[in-house]
Amino acid sequence: MSIRVLIVDDHPMVAEGIQSILESYDDIEVVGTLGTGQEAVDRVADLFPDVILMDLNMPGLGGLSATEIILERAPGTRILILSMHDSPEYISTALSHGAKGYVLKDVPTEEIKQAIDAVMRGEQYLCTGASGSLQPKEGGAREALTGREQTILLELAQGKSNKEVAQTLDISVRTVETHRKNIKRKLGISSTAGLTRYALEHGVLQGTSPGF
Repeated sequence: MSIRVLIVDDHPMVAEGIQSILESYDDIEVVGTLGTGQEAVDRVADLFPDVILMDLNMPGLGGLSATEIILERAPGTRILILSMHDSPEYISTALSHGAKGYVLKDVPTEEIKQAIDAVMRGEQYLCTGASGSLQPKEGGAREALTGREQTILLELAQGKSNKEVAQTLDISVRTVETHRKNIKRKLGISSTAGLTRYALEHGVLQGTSPGF
């Protein structure tokens, strides 16, 4: 049985190049190429992919938020992040959101296939560049943010209001407010500007690095 793969990347040339590579394998069926996280969320039910190759920095709903929403709706889906960025913060955040692996876009073409095979076996896959940059976090004094809290932080750091975040993530405004209070408490930050600054400094805010 073929592995059903969905490619989500807002750069058509990248998506087409990956599609061409994957379609050379007999055991892979590319079921679609989409350009935004929202399209992936909307189409996952009818495309029914086994694996999603997900870019992170896309217009509208980004890859992290899309990953979390998709896994809530289709928990059996394996999501592989495909990115140009090897920042440890990005990698650890992606994994905390439920991604099964992280592959840099400059890896040899056959490594994308290796990553797909690995996550289909139930394994986590980090390409050499990603695993080399991911180091254990030092210290333990600060309480870690949950995956949902990191999603909320990313949305708030982009200047969205509680209502806008609630609409994006399909949750209540009160839930957003509760998460916001918990995030500020855990990080020791009292203002929205402080949250944005934290997101920028720790590589959480999408689009803060060229080529991401």
